[in-house]
Amino acid sequence: LIAKSKIIAVFLGPLGVGILGLYQSAQLLIKQVTSLGLSQSAVRDVAEIYGKGNQNQINRIVAIIKKLVWYTGIIGLMVALLLSPLLSRFTFGNYDYTIPFAFLSITLLLDQLSAGQLVILQGFRRLKDMAKASAYGATLGLLVSIPFYYYWGINGIVPTLILHSLATLFVTTIYARKVKIDRQTVTQKEMLYEGQSMLKLGIAMTISGVMTALVSYVVRWYIRVEGGLEEVGLYQAGFAIINVYVGMIFTAIGKDYYPRLSAVNQDDDKCREIVCKHGEIATLIMAPMLMVCLLIMPFLILLLYSNQFLPANNFIAWACLGMMFKLVSWLISFIFVAKAESKLFVINEVSSCMYSLLLDILGYYWGGLTGLGVSFALGFFVYFVQVYVIAHRRYSFNFSSDFTKVFSIELLFVTLILLIVTFVNNMVVLAVFFAILGFLYSLYGL
Repeated sequence: LIAKSKIIAVFLGPLGVGILGLYQSAQLLIKQVTSLGLSQSAVRDVAEIYGKGNQNQINRIVAIIKKLVWYTGIIGLMVALLLSPLLSRFTFGNYDYTIPFAFLSITLLLDQLSAGQLVILQGFRRLKDMAKASAYGATLGLLVSIPFYYYWGINGIVPTLILHSLATLFVTTIYARKVKIDRQTVTQKEMLYEGQSMLKLGIAMTISGVMTALVSYVVRWYIRVEGGLEEVGLYQAGFAIINVYVGMIFTAIGKDYYPRLSAVNQDDDKCREIVCKHGEIATLIMAPMLMVCLLIMPFLILLLYSNQFLPANNFIAWACLGMMFKLVSWLISFIFVAKAESKLFVINEVSSCMYSLLLDILGYYWGGLTGLGVSFALGFFVYFVQVYVIAHRRYSFNFSSDFTKVFSIELLFVTLILLIVTFVNNMVVLAVFFAILGFLYSLYGL
């Protein structure tokens, strides 16, 4: 991913990165509507049935999932194809991108089929195979992207995205076939009846996903209108650094955390224990990464992108603080999913999307990219308070004293370093000192 981002930055520049970001946000919006949240809701069912050890039930649920992803993937393809003129008009302000959007519709089917394979791996806790599939898929995607970006530039974005989806499906299929499952035939009626629990939760997660994707789409659209495509590229690059590179902690822990939480979803005490233990580990690993980002962000931007992307520095710095609150709120919010609290989950996520969008628009209006970074941090702080209050009242949830101590200390270090590098440039030595203390504390804690 790092190498791919660097190649895109060098060959396409901020303008190309902006166009890529708009393509992806538009496709993500359609994907969230048509995928029915199966990539997450189905994991819960697979993990719960796998934990019981009933092979016949396991075979049955896998057959249902495979059939569901084909149906939803085809629906996604058709919707994206039919809406391609509108996507071009609303995304870019003209119809020049209708054909590219039409070609990209195939990625909706390919990505949904890949998601089905990953559900099997995650539900069966085949974490090593998941890691290999992700690594090899990303590598294959990188190899196919280089010649297209080199020779075609911006015109190579669409074929590269399609080939990347093909590469991901190819690799995930290979690893999913290692799971020993007896093939079963499932009719359409059986699929709908037996898969209704995951569909019910999936629809709830779809509403949440649609709102999140819509916020992402509208924010990028607003930046394009007010600041231009290059400004979108800067935001896209900053967003990628903070959510992909630092956010890999979420991905790594989530692959084990969600199935583990789902397996004990009826026991509030065990849920609390899992949340706090995973929270401690995640905080001790992520906080030092954020400290490094804050100290050497200009260098990282040059390494990952180019000097054209340096204006994104302040956005990323404030977003680092937001990632601390995102981590703790993310851990709590998964309790709602593990317990299949569909209505609660929807209300929680939709409300957060509404105030996040308002904060982002106000932040960019008043402070440009820096304002977006501040709104990112503020939005996740509010979200953290929200999910904690809900979990406390509904499940008597409280953080353990160990987690509270670890999180508070690491948050203090991150905040102090942020304030120093942002407002007091001549005291970088003090920021380094706090970073060293933070590193030593994390090392001791781990």
